[in-house]
Amino acid sequence: MASQGARLTSFYVPLPYCAPSRGTLLTGRYPFRHGVVFNPAPDDGRSGFGLPSSEVTLAEVLKTAGYATAAYGKWHLGHEEPWLPRTQGFDEYFGILYSNDMFPVQLVRNEEVVEYPVVQAALTRRYTDLALRFIENHQDRSFFVYLAHAMPHKPLAASDDFYTPESREDLYADVIAELDHSVGRILQRLDDLDLSEDTLVIFTSDNGPWYGGSTGGLRGMKGKTWEGGLRVPLIARLPGVIPPGVVNPEPAGTIDLLPTVCGLTGAPLPEDRVLDGKDILPQLRDGKAPSPHEGIYGMKGAALSTIRSGPWKLHVRSPGPRRYADSSAEELGQWVDRRGPDGVTILAPYEQPKPDQYPGLTGGDGPGDGMLFNLETDPGEQHDVSAQHPQVVQDLMTRFEAMAAQVPGFQGPPPHYYLFGSPAEGEPRPLMRLIGGELQYDRIPRSQQHLLATQPE
Repeated sequence: MASQGARLTSFYVPLPYCAPSRGTLLTGRYPFRHGVVFNPAPDDGRSGFGLPSSEVTLAEVLKTAGYATAAYGKWHLGHEEPWLPRTQGFDEYFGILYSNDMFPVQLVRNEEVVEYPVVQAALTRRYTDLALRFIENHQDRSFFVYLAHAMPHKPLAASDDFYTPESREDLYADVIAELDHSVGRILQRLDDLDLSEDTLVIFTSDNGPWYGGSTGGLRGMKGKTWEGGLRVPLIARLPGVIPPGVVNPEPAGTIDLLPTVCGLTGAPLPEDRVLDGKDILPQLRDGKAPSPHEGIYGMKGAALSTIRSGPWKLHVRSPGPRRYADSSAEELGQWVDRRGPDGVTILAPYEQPKPDQYPGLTGGDGPGDGMLFNLETDPGEQHDVSAQHPQVVQDLMTRFEAMAAQVPGFQGPPPHYYLFGSPAEGEPRPLMRLIGGELQYDRIPRSQQHLLATQPE
């Protein structure tokens, strides 16, 4: 894709984890505008919210222009009826409604559970097969496929054709090899159907890598506002429109996808709301085209946290300490994920990466409030230069505060739905290993019912 199209090498998500980032990709708006600033999680009891119906998604915009629309894979913008994919402009849906490490792991077609339990090793192939079928069935009209693969989200799973048991330490590589094969299948089918020159294909991610992955030399990882959490790949292919081999280092982000697609298709932009994104087709066509943004913003929870402008990045709020920074190598190697994989439904359950396989740089100055980095000379965010460039800090703070003034006051994380008792001091809140098979989230196994409180919290 990169050799046939364009790469943007300073491409950003607005928040370093799943749901808020996906909301921005589909709406062109920062999470504080579309309202999803936390992850829905049925096994954590966080079920009563999702992307509001008042938001206008890319699928809804394209439907007004006559497009057929489908979503396959991870949704994570609400798993109860008011927020399911077909309420947001998609004609059909098949996938897991949240992360594949959240219980119940069950496959949903439109609004019905069709498979429980799930063989996760088959997900990449199955989602790709559905996308190919949709493309073939709609080759004579305009279509939009939102293919949101589960992998490489944890728990990692690859099919038999890509799993390499002789090298137990590279499960992440197996997963990426299968993902790469999936993309190749789609590009080949577009070529075979003579659709490539009429079809924009975008490859990106919703956040940086987890343990076992790689940030490519950036600091931090998923969940942190370092570059390793917020900067993601963007590859775009549209032969005849996007020249081959373009590499543009100017800042852009997932906020820009909706306006860019609307510019290419002629679909109308929503005019009754603030759109944070811009049409970045010039950047995709020219490696020297400037960014249309004075600043790209990152969030930490419900609050604005960072600003990237030109070569500069200011951490107004500290990214916080590295997870398990005080743990020994032995403790990291023995770490058990409280959202660990289900060995019945996943291949290679004992080969999941642990925190000793950190994906990004761990050294450097900080963390702390007010850090400034020059990403052109220091992409790994190692050297805080705020003291040497006070005027840059002041200018960025002025822009940051103007945007921060638009952030509403959120009332903290959504309340927990379930009736688990409060955990002991220092212990995490327990997760429900909910029983699936239905589109409901109150089927608690007998093995956990002793944890229930008598009254809602």
